[in-house]
Amino acid sequence: MSWLQATKFWIGTHTHLAKDALHIYVALAVMFASALAFKWKLSSWKPWAVVLAAALAGEAWDILDRLIGGIRVRPGGHLHDVWNTMFWPSAILLLARYTKLFQR
Repeated sequence: MSWLQATKFWIGTHTHLAKDALHIYVALAVMFASALAFKWKLSSWKPWAVVLAAALAGEAWDILDRLIGGIRVRPGGHLHDVWNTMFWPSAILLLARYTKLFQR
């Protein structure tokens, strides 16, 4: 088991959160952290793109771990994970761009 898989297992065990919930929490943390760190607006595509890059990298790592472990790759499951990860960052981007919700 790679350190990524071990870390995900440890976090899930100690927070009692489902794997799908962890995707959402990590996505939001990455989006807000990148926006704060680089002083990007949430209406910018940049924080969203950082989340997408992290989601794709994480799924690529999951696929590699499965291949190394001789476990069958589940393309539908990996697409579900990316969809689940990107839903709220996409909603926040659209709300920030097209509504006054995130304006002062």
